[in-house]
Amino acid sequence: MFKYCAWHLLTTKTVSNEVKKFNKHIINHSVSTMSLPINITEYTQLLNQIKQRVQLAQKRAIFSVSAEMLRMYWDIGEMLFNKQKEAGWGTKILERISADLKNDFPDIKGFSVRNCQFMIQFYKEYNQELTFTKPTVSQIESANTKPSVSQLQTQKFKLPITQIGWAHNVVIMQRVKDVDARYWYMIQTIKHSWSRDFLAEAIKLDYYGKQGALSSNFDTTLPTVQSKQVKEMLKDPYVFDMLTFTDEYTERDIELGLIKHIEKFLLELGRGFAFMGRQYHIEVCDSDYYIDLLFYHVFTHRYVVIELKRGEFKPEYIGKLNFYCSAVDDIMCQEGDNQTIGLLLCQNKDKVKAEYALRDINKPIGISEYALGQALPEQLRSSLPTIEEIENNLNKNSIE
Repeated sequence: MFKYCAWHLLTTKTVSNEVKKFNKHIINHSVSTMSLPINITEYTQLLNQIKQRVQLAQKRAIFSVSAEMLRMYWDIGEMLFNKQKEAGWGTKILERISADLKNDFPDIKGFSVRNCQFMIQFYKEYNQELTFTKPTVSQIESANTKPSVSQLQTQKFKLPITQIGWAHNVVIMQRVKDVDARYWYMIQTIKHSWSRDFLAEAIKLDYYGKQGALSSNFDTTLPTVQSKQVKEMLKDPYVFDMLTFTDEYTERDIELGLIKHIEKFLLELGRGFAFMGRQYHIEVCDSDYYIDLLFYHVFTHRYVVIELKRGEFKPEYIGKLNFYCSAVDDIMCQEGDNQTIGLLLCQNKDKVKAEYALRDINKPIGISEYALGQALPEQLRSSLPTIEEIENNLNKNSIE
């Protein structure tokens, strides 16, 4: 999200100064503006309208910065789109408006030409209430016959557009065209506090398309409500992009890496996970056993046993995880705790093999894939400057 937290209410004096500054700006720039192939009066009126809209947004910012900013962008997009349509104004005018707005509102970011183009797209795609997508031209043409799937999708639910930031909206608007998918990504962003970069990566990896890819026996081992909760709690795949390995690595290396980046790991797991320990020791019949990773999910009140495997899924992994879940239920669970669930993380899985392996298992277990970050190739790493070289260059430039 752009740095809009610095917005503040303009005082009467400030508004007066802005008006004086604007009038002076118009006089100083009238010659250069006149050189553009436009009507100077229309241009001045449009620029004035946008500035008034910006000032109105500033006054309302104290109540709802993000939502008001999105509505402002929609309004500006409407102004720009209508003027482009009426007068045929092109990119050159956007460049001029962008420069003038940045000059008049130096403390407000977001008036670049590219962002103005996003505002136009924002207006074209969503209704004024910012709750539904607008029908496309082809959908309007076919409205007299049979409603399209996309038209029906827009009536299913209201999109929580104003509950996520502008940067998130731009990513979704640019990369996700399906209405159901947009809704899903918006909800996930809100629920899990996804950053813009994480959202972009999730879209790239088609999290929406892969939802439901989690192999599990939750429907047969948990009550309906709990099964739904657990399915929403887990996902497939998990992306551990904080881990990159250039050489051979083991499951232990991955475990240690995840613990080293425990905050990012917890963020990837989602809300409500509390870390209990790595290689968590339990004793059964005088024998020692060690759980790869043990968590407690505070919202569903249950332990989550995670076993981490490198490579492809093997059916025999389930037996061990089932054993751990039974042991944790008996040894650790207290009154009020729900049934322990197991989660097997592997790099690849065959869904048929996974289904067979889980079919007659009584403990609730899910199987997800995970992906690690991509390491730079050796030849590329060798061509990049070291930290010391970068620091030396910075010091050299600062002296010069």
